[in-house]
Amino acid sequence: MLPTFETGRLILRPRTMADIEDCFAMDRDPEVTKFIPGPWNDPKAHRLFLTRRIEADFGNGLGYWSVFAKENPKQFLGWILLIPDDAVGPEIEIGWRLNRFSWGKGYTTEAARPVLAHAFATLGLDCVIADIAPGNIASIRVAEKLGLSPTRETNYLGQPFASYQITRGAFEAE
Repeated sequence: MLPTFETGRLILRPRTMADIEDCFAMDRDPEVTKFIPGPWNDPKAHRLFLTRRIEADFGNGLGYWSVFAKENPKQFLGWILLIPDDAVGPEIEIGWRLNRFSWGKGYTTEAARPVLAHAFATLGLDCVIADIAPGNIASIRVAEKLGLSPTRETNYLGQPFASYQITRGAFEAE
């Protein structure tokens, strides 16, 4: 079971099948998924992908959190994940996706901070990574605000990505 987190403006609760339609709608915005390869244009494959991700057991304390604004707790803003890299590991990755209408408000950084704190303080992880497409400037800025640094080039589904990371020591020093 995943914990629920509250920040100054946000509520993060474990993602459930009740969130699937909101996730589906968010992913169908081509600006939202522009840098992430996936089955976004195939409704059947997309729904299957979402269902598998929502129902997956990624391990104790790992999974997806749906993000909501405290001022409107029924409005789905997006999600934050903490799962094995590409759902298989061994590294643990943090990731995020928010609806376009919630961009530019600092929500992603605010939502990711308690998930990183959970990764290090509760789960005792030594390092967390985030793989980001080189052109995804907004995600790179979020990673940098969170204290992640680029470490190596990698690829995701045949596309070049950069792997960013933060260690427990670096997070605690922030």
